[in-house]
Amino acid sequence: MNRPRPVEKMVGIIKKLPGVGHKMAERLSYHILKMPQVEVDRLIDSIQNARRTMKCCSICCNLSEHDPCPICSDVTREKNIVCVVETPQDLIAVSKVEDYKGLYFVLGGALSPLDAVGPDDIRIDKLIKRLKRDSINEVIIATDADSKGEITAVYLADIIKILGIKVTRLGYGLPVGGDIEYADEITISRAIAGRKEM
Repeated sequence: MNRPRPVEKMVGIIKKLPGVGHKMAERLSYHILKMPQVEVDRLIDSIQNARRTMKCCSICCNLSEHDPCPICSDVTREKNIVCVVETPQDLIAVSKVEDYKGLYFVLGGALSPLDAVGPDDIRIDKLIKRLKRDSINEVIIATDADSKGEITAVYLADIIKILGIKVTRLGYGLPVGGDIEYADEITISRAIAGRKEM
């Protein structure tokens, strides 16, 4: 027996979420259908509210309710160092490390020639404009330790070095092929401390 069309549509939409396969989408769909209506309404409201209120910070491109975001607005942070990450989730992971007091920049992805993601598809131009505008002495490249992250790191390092800015890469306390957002604070802290100039 086939699933009812509304459920099939729901499964199709949910499985578009990252890390959600067909079976998980099916489980989530049926779970949502069993939830009390008040909980479903809360879920819908929270999604709509987040979509409505979250903005992209005009300085670092992090998601925030405010522009500029609280990190960019924090006068106690070191303004001459920028940590470049792929996603807002990576920024959150790195920001849990108390050792790092600088600023951030969220690329919005990583270069991936196989997926046709080039420099124009992520915020490299915006990063370079910021580096030229602000008095930045060092850029820490904190892209993932996978092939896409490495390609992105090398590409960025080549461009940023031309500007006369020191470029470092997180030390390899992070596992190769791993995502920064899943690393614990101690690992990220050691990676920041062990960063190397590129």
